[in-house]
Amino acid sequence: MSPVVKGPLQLYRYLLRCCKELPGKNVQDHYRHAIRQSFRVHADEDDPQRIQQIIQRAIEDANWVMQKYKKQK
Repeated sequence: MSPVVKGPLQLYRYLLRCCKELPGKNVQDHYRHAIRQSFRVHADEDDPQRIQQIIQRAIEDANWVMQKYKKQK
């Protein structure tokens, strides 16, 4: 899964959609909370290069989590 995410809002939506694919409500709630917390922490970021780094890292982390739960099935 390699989405085209151009900005923070698209990233946020993408990550929340990924949460819906995770097994169990507790797991989904945990990652949904983590996503919201991360966005709050980075809300005041204004350096475009740093924003792209954050987006790239978030996508990599989301892919890792999705693979982790696919292997458990």
